[in-house]
Amino acid sequence: MRTRVREARQVPGILVAPRFSMELENPRRTGLGIALERFSRAVTEWAGTSWAFAVALAVIVAWAATGPIFGFSDTWQLVINTGTTIVTFLMVFLIQRAQNKDARAIHLKLNEIVAAVEGASNRLVNVEDLTEDEVSLLHRHYERLVALARDTGALTESHSVEEAAARHALKLKPRA
Repeated sequence: MRTRVREARQVPGILVAPRFSMELENPRRTGLGIALERFSRAVTEWAGTSWAFAVALAVIVAWAATGPIFGFSDTWQLVINTGTTIVTFLMVFLIQRAQNKDARAIHLKLNEIVAAVEGASNRLVNVEDLTEDEVSLLHRHYERLVALARDTGALTESHSVEEAAARHALKLKPRA
C-alpha cells in the first residue's frame, strides 16, 4: 500500500488542503477471488431478505406436504436433514465473512476518529490487533484513568492516564 500526498490547490477565494490518497495494491486478487467475493456478498445480502425467508418456508411446506406421499420414510426425512445441514454449513461461512468485514470497517472508522481527535490516545489505534494480555493491560490503564477522574470529580477533563495523573498531582501539590 502506498500513500501519496496531492498538492494543495487554489480554488478562487479558498485554499483547498492537500489530500492524501492511498493506492491499494493487492497482488493476491484474482478473477476467481473477485467473483467469489461478489457472489458471497450477493448471497449474504439476499439471505437477509424476506424473500429468502419465504423461499425457506416454501421448501419446508413442500417437504411437509410430500410426507404422506413418501410415507414419512427415512429417506424423506433424510432429504430435509441433508438439505438444512448443507445450507447451515454454508451460511456459517457467509455470516462469518459478513461479520469480519463489518468488524473491520467499524475498527477502521474508530481508528480514524481516534487518529483525528486532538488529545486522543493513539495507543488505541488498531487495539483489536493486540493480544488478550495487552488488551487487559490497556483496560487496567483506563480503569486508572476513571479512578483519577472520580477522585477529582471531573470524568471528562482528561484524555490520557498520563495527563490525568499530571493534573491530579498538580491539584494535590501544596500552593506556596
